[in-house]
Amino acid sequence: MALLEVLAYPNPVLRVTADSVTVFDDKLRKLISDMWETMYFSKGVGLAAPQIGLSMRVVVIDWEGERYALVNPRIVEEEGEERCEEGCLSFPGIYEEITRSTKIKVLYQDENSIEHDDVIEGFLARVFSHEIDHLDAKLLIDHLSPLKKTFLKKKMERKAKEQE
Repeated sequence: MALLEVLAYPNPVLRVTADSVTVFDDKLRKLISDMWETMYFSKGVGLAAPQIGLSMRVVVIDWEGERYALVNPRIVEEEGEERCEEGCLSFPGIYEEITRSTKIKVLYQDENSIEHDDVIEGFLARVFSHEIDHLDAKLLIDHLSPLKKTFLKKKMERKAKEQE
């Protein structure tokens, strides 16, 4: 296993829509294994491939011992609404109130190309939605008001310049 670099905003790779996975092989399984290691090391509950610089529709999630490796996931139904604080590994130290669906139906494949059709509720639905957003180049700040979005963009851009 290998620890991968988690990209921080404003890295432009985070704004690229991820490509569908068509090959399910040992290389994909190794990537997923590396993503698990990276997510755990970073103390996250989810990680999407674009966050490590790969334009692939791959996500790993672990919430309270429920582990999911999602390949080509898509949300096909949503219901309910809840506002809750959310963080993101690509926005270190930033936590914002975000409105998300409380129940979703998601279609995806696992690392062996087996298709799944799950109904996910509560906080786990929030995590799935957040990570799937990454695959569509939608970020945490895209859920904020224009004023708050501008403020956070500037803050993250300053942080990135300081780290150069």
